[in-house]
Amino acid sequence: MPANYPLLITCPKGISPWLAREVQALGLSVERELPLGVQTRGGLHEAMLLNLHLRTGHRVLLELKHFHAPDAALLHARAVKIPWEEWIPADGYVTVHASVSHRGREHSGHAALKIKDAVVDRIRKRTGRRPDAGSEQRGAAVFLHWQADRATVYLDTSGDPLSKRGYRLQPHTAPLQETLAAAIVLASGYEDGHFVNPMCGSGSLACEAGLLACNMAPGLLRERFAFMGLLGYRNTAFDELREQARAARMDAPRGRIIVTDHDPAAVEAARANARRAGLEQHMEFAVCDFQETVVPEADSALPGTIVLNPEYGVRLGQEEALAETYAAIGDFFKQRCSGYTGGVFTGNPALGKRVGLKTRRRIPFFNARIECRLLLYELYAGSRKGN
Repeated sequence: MPANYPLLITCPKGISPWLAREVQALGLSVERELPLGVQTRGGLHEAMLLNLHLRTGHRVLLELKHFHAPDAALLHARAVKIPWEEWIPADGYVTVHASVSHRGREHSGHAALKIKDAVVDRIRKRTGRRPDAGSEQRGAAVFLHWQADRATVYLDTSGDPLSKRGYRLQPHTAPLQETLAAAIVLASGYEDGHFVNPMCGSGSLACEAGLLACNMAPGLLRERFAFMGLLGYRNTAFDELREQARAARMDAPRGRIIVTDHDPAAVEAARANARRAGLEQHMEFAVCDFQETVVPEADSALPGTIVLNPEYGVRLGQEEALAETYAAIGDFFKQRCSGYTGGVFTGNPALGKRVGLKTRRRIPFFNARIECRLLLYELYAGSRKGN
């Protein structure tokens, strides 16, 4: 198969700069950086590589065709011309999803049905057989993006989104999605050294930091990707990529990863998730107030990063109570975290100001629909006040 297809890697809003860096680090060029994704080029091999290694991407979509489609009839007529028999086994299984953006147009389920019919009709005509179709993620996957009169049809090589690493079975309360957690860790500047995560919740930040520090490809935690249901997929080719990823993994982080929360249930959830990720032995867990968290000494040889994700106070009356917590974070940073890079991830700008330290950077992210900021601080003795 040709290896020069447009590959669109989707991501949540605000994450594309970090995703673009990941794509380039894998040796692929970035053709476009979009608000919700990054575009590169390649074929099945590049799609497998991206699915295995990306920390901040959600899906790797291989573009098959884009065309003018003002209505559902033309959508089917043009989609049926795509050589589906070259990609999807006649005795296989296919799932189709769609995103439709057009006032008065058919809903996404009806559009997906039109594409499914095109896939089945084409393969039946060419081979005399037809694949089964349904909603289960157990075969090939197709995605339609239909905006205005333009339709783009992709092979979804991921299937389940890449944020579903497989380790987080105990989410605790309001967990950070794994891809967002990975982007926060990358944006903090952490690569190795000490990583301290008070207010750990379900441990997503700590787990993503551990995967990064061990140079562990997050796709190694997954058993299945949708590209495995495509014609042209060879176990041996993907096994080779996995073996290369395993060989590059480090036995242990250089620094300490310290994970704490005042809620015992949160610490237990974080520990269980770290265990499933193969990281428990590299982490230190404690039930304590964030101000009592152990902070190892950091220096130029072994730098330190500390990141907190406090509550945002979205419900009425919470903000005033949380103001003291945010002020206490600032005191904790000043008194206990000298030499560290400090990070506070918050969706409440007013509370963020209560930290009372001068920010080095304010990096925008979105947690679901909440606009957030990662506030970064260079912590040293006598940190200056300011906003």
